[in-house]
Amino acid sequence: MRKRILVTDDEARMRRFVRMNLDLEGYDVFEAENGLAALQRVRDDVPDLVLLDVMMPDLDGFETRARIREMSSVPVIMLTVKGDEEDRIRGLDLGADDYITKPFSPRELVSRIRAVLRRVEPGKAQADEPLVIDADLAIDFPRRDVIVRGERIKLRPTEYRLLLHLVENAGWIVPQETILSKVWGPEYRDDTQLLRLYVNYLRKKIEPDPATPRYIFTERGVGYRFVDLPRGRDGVNG
Repeated sequence: MRKRILVTDDEARMRRFVRMNLDLEGYDVFEAENGLAALQRVRDDVPDLVLLDVMMPDLDGFETRARIREMSSVPVIMLTVKGDEEDRIRGLDLGADDYITKPFSPRELVSRIRAVLRRVEPGKAQADEPLVIDADLAIDFPRRDVIVRGERIKLRPTEYRLLLHLVENAGWIVPQETILSKVWGPEYRDDTQLLRLYVNYLRKKIEPDPATPRYIFTERGVGYRFVDLPRGRDGVNG
């Protein structure tokens, strides 16, 4: 089935540019000229992905992103003319799935869209029972939950894929470039700051003390390592 993309930007020229290129790639594209229109189209048209400009009047991209998340889990790629690291981190903290700085090439845009859509596709079925790491942590892969001291905490799709890849290689050091290529796609293999951000997001959800990790260890200059699994469990399917 053709994927449906919502393009939200207050500049008609930008919407036309994006629409023309995505039409050529076989996507169904529809438009919104501001944040309020985007919210309505998310409700009515149920897109597979939203491209969302940050700098819009009345309701900016950050607020629109927050409101989208209240009603939908649709992935969002934020677009901005700013290259500020703070804007990027703020967007990711609000749950954006990626961030592209204008101007961008059609090839980069399509590559990022494909990568995000791959990340949110359902993965292989995992074990029916949660994987118990220790008394404080279990991972329910089918539901994309972590169970921390008895409380279920939902993972974002990218957090889930990152945790799954680390657990599949538990006890081994996984290079940063490998994690980025496997979890985000080869287009991201040099984006080590993105990886650090998501490792921090995971640590905040699963670690008793994120500053002193018990489960996800940093191997400086190399990559990351997940703690060895309990004896008798070999990989996530044990």
